[in-house]
Parts: sequence; C-alpha cells; structure tokens
Amino acid sequence: MDVEQLTELAASTADHDPLVGLGAVARLRSETERIEAVLVRRARNNGATWPQIAAVLGVSKQAVHKKYAGRGLFGGRA
Repeated sequence: MDVEQLTELAASTADHDPLVGLGAVARLRSETERIEAVLVRRARNNGATWPQIAAVLGVSKQAVHKKYAGRGLFGGRA
C-alpha cells in the first residue's frame, strides 16, 4: 500500500458511517503492523539492537524481541 492509499484510508476513518470508519481502522492497523515488521527487519539487518528498536517504538526490549525475534524474519538471527 502506498502513501496515497494510506492517506485515503486514514481519511475514511472520519466517514459519517461509523462502520466505514471502523473498517478503515482495521485495515490501517493491519497495514501498520506489516510496515512495522518490515522496518524492524531492516533495522536489525542494518545492525540495530533490540534496545534501540524498542526505544524508538516506545516499548520494552523484551516486548519487541518477543514480538519479532520468533517470527523467522531474521533467518535465525535473534
């Protein structure tokens, strides 16, 4: 999903029909989770540590490690 599509989807959250807005929120949540996983993988591949990633995301090192290290996203690198 490109930036324009994300922008349109975010605008849909203000639709007069709350069900349309909720659908947009669900799609945005899914897309941001996907983007976050990609960026975490890139950060790790570029040498970022779990504490650095956790600080940027505003979570504990344990939380980010638990969420992403076990996903097989890093080719066995934990």
